[in-house]
Amino acid sequence: MSICGKIDSVDSLPSNKIERVKLAVSGIVQGVGFRPFVYRLAKALQLNGFTFNHSQGVTIELQGARLNIDKFVSTLKQNPPPLARIDRFTQQAIAPKHECYQFEIKQSQASDDAQVAVSADKSSCQDCLDEINDPDNRHYHYPFTNCTNCGPRYTLINTLPYDRKNTSMATFEMCEQCAKAYNDPLDRRYHAQPVSCPRCGPSLSLTSATGEILATKETALEQTVSLLKQGDILAIKGLGGFHLVCDATNDAAVTKLRLRKQRPAKPFAVMCSDLAMAKTLAKGSDAEWQLLNSAERPITLLERNNEQHISLSSSVAPDIDRLGLFLPYTPLHHLLLSELNRPLVATSANRSGEPIITAANEIYAHLGEVVDAILDHNRPILNGCDDSVVQMINGQLQVIRLARGYAPLTLHWQQQVSAHTLALGAQQKNSIAFGFGHNLVLSPHIGDLFSVEAEQYFIDTLATFKRLYRFTPQYLVSDKHPEYASNRWAKQYCQTHDDIERFQVQHHYAHILSIMAVNQYTDKVLGFSFDGTGLGDKQQLWGGEAMLADINGYQRIAHLKPFALIGNEQAIKDPRRIMLALLFDQYTPDELSALNIAAVQSLPPSVINNLYQLWHKKVASYQTSSIGRLFDALACVLGLMEKTLFEGQAGMLIEACANQVSVDQLVAANIHFDLPLIDGVWQTDLLWQQIVTLLLASEPLANKNALIARGFMDCLARATANLAAQYPSLPVVLSGGVFQNRYLLSRSQDLLKQHSLLPSKQVPVNDGGIALGQLWYGIHQQH
Repeated sequence: MSICGKIDSVDSLPSNKIERVKLAVSGIVQGVGFRPFVYRLAKALQLNGFTFNHSQGVTIELQGARLNIDKFVSTLKQNPPPLARIDRFTQQAIAPKHECYQFEIKQSQASDDAQVAVSADKSSCQDCLDEINDPDNRHYHYPFTNCTNCGPRYTLINTLPYDRKNTSMATFEMCEQCAKAYNDPLDRRYHAQPVSCPRCGPSLSLTSATGEILATKETALEQTVSLLKQGDILAIKGLGGFHLVCDATNDAAVTKLRLRKQRPAKPFAVMCSDLAMAKTLAKGSDAEWQLLNSAERPITLLERNNEQHISLSSSVAPDIDRLGLFLPYTPLHHLLLSELNRPLVATSANRSGEPIITAANEIYAHLGEVVDAILDHNRPILNGCDDSVVQMINGQLQVIRLARGYAPLTLHWQQQVSAHTLALGAQQKNSIAFGFGHNLVLSPHIGDLFSVEAEQYFIDTLATFKRLYRFTPQYLVSDKHPEYASNRWAKQYCQTHDDIERFQVQHHYAHILSIMAVNQYTDKVLGFSFDGTGLGDKQQLWGGEAMLADINGYQRIAHLKPFALIGNEQAIKDPRRIMLALLFDQYTPDELSALNIAAVQSLPPSVINNLYQLWHKKVASYQTSSIGRLFDALACVLGLMEKTLFEGQAGMLIEACANQVSVDQLVAANIHFDLPLIDGVWQTDLLWQQIVTLLLASEPLANKNALIARGFMDCLARATANLAAQYPSLPVVLSGGVFQNRYLLSRSQDLLKQHSLLPSKQVPVNDGGIALGQLWYGIHQQH
């Protein structure tokens, strides 16, 4: 018999050399087929004993020949089940038992100290897909088919250990055939908690936007296909929430979705039926196609294929040269895409800035005017979880949104967290992090905490992890911004819990710490933290910072020369105000009116004069050192945008513009902007003067805007490399949302090849990683 191709023969069991060992295993070892794997391996090696789940992982007792026990341990460590991850493994010799003649899987045991890592949801495996396409199989066309190797985990778990009674499947009584598979250790559905079939499991229902039943079960999917073909917009329930879905090739349908959702420009994600369809829409490397097709099935940002055979609506991703594509990850999606044979817009069902919706009644209440119908099912989503968004840069994974497939992200720490520690994250792209035992856990993406609904989702996520891990924080870690919702929660919590200690961590330092955390690094680094805005020291707005940092603190050694946000928050929404603030350093309002800059000409002279007065008198004008805001100003002066319609828009437009020319063309045009560093301050005004001078130059220059865009990012990359050259012995960290720009990060990495770069791995470099950085600080400050 062979297990994982490693056990080719079984030694006979010498009766006079019987030994017994106890194994304790922790990590991602529940809900991933771990116990049946152990059972089959023990049987193959003629080992007796038992195994069971508990709140800290899995316990195994083995009795038999030493050689076979050693083979068992070696195989389990080197070739665990595909979805499992072993973090800790201990082995203890114990006394043999005389009445031990078989190997069995015992009932799970609960405890008060949960340490096991909760598995993320995984996409459908090929075995299940084969079954839903087999007319002779009882799972034929069943949209909830799953097994131990695939399907929902985090989104349906209520508490640990991971048993059916502790999930949203508890109310579905298994039929005889499903029960047989569920209880057979040799079946791939053994203890697959969501196991079901058409006779006993969840079912579909199609309703109108007001809740009227239009179809049920098999006919619900058929009518859904018909509605999508005729250009309707549907809300469709997935693993962790609803998508808003329409035909991506139907321009009228996509335009209608934009109007109804009031989302004028932000790109939509597109779900393709398979890899072949995706390759007609986008270009990618082998690594990118593997990422798109991985078990996590993330939304993957890829270069648009301008020679695409399928004509996507131009409204899917206007003015951007990249597409966010993903593949079906549930049987329902596979069945739907198979029938349609066309790509679908599949964007999170929510109101702008709010969490993904997980229940149909919320669709009726909040999006009833957006959708034409709702494809629902009766398996509750206990823990909402959005789609992950990723990209590949220089062959390395970069996670932009950590969610389905990747989250919860559990990192094993060799040391022991001395006390339960909770980190509360940032205001935007919020996530939370927990430290206990040997675990550092980063939650799935929660979102921007600007609404009552978003704050409630934040509180619900806290409750989920408290419930899963019996977690009661003894230390809290939060940002320094007093107006953050997470900070308000922390303050209120401390008022009712006298014994809790609280740390506050500066935003950009936390960015750097997050990448140190995922690399479990504690010594000094040179960190670059480039983002939109975050509260710095002395109530300043930072965003273009270089720091010498370790786990105990930081020294700010360089930053952008601050410039004004005229009108404060209004300047973020209307970045022409930022552009004007930078131009006012060079020109009076009268001089500006004569310049051939479209974004300036679009503003009435009276508005420019009023803004000039605010700037000149330094009234209602925050100062910021933000590189993200500098991107906004550049996008305006190049005529790429006037108003910010979604976060990161300027960076995407500048990158798309820059991609119209090559590095060789930049060199041939002799464009080389400088960002001088004087006394620790990068001279923003001098860089801006160079850009505007070239923009207004009368000499003809082909692709001038594209050359300026590429030259600007090239300049930023050189500025990081020049500063790093002064600290050749220190590892370098590149963090903050600005480093989601593919060209900037790629160029920076190329120029820093002589340095040790700490990779971001699965942790977002944007604010989605802040909580992990806060946690890394907090667990090292405990006494």
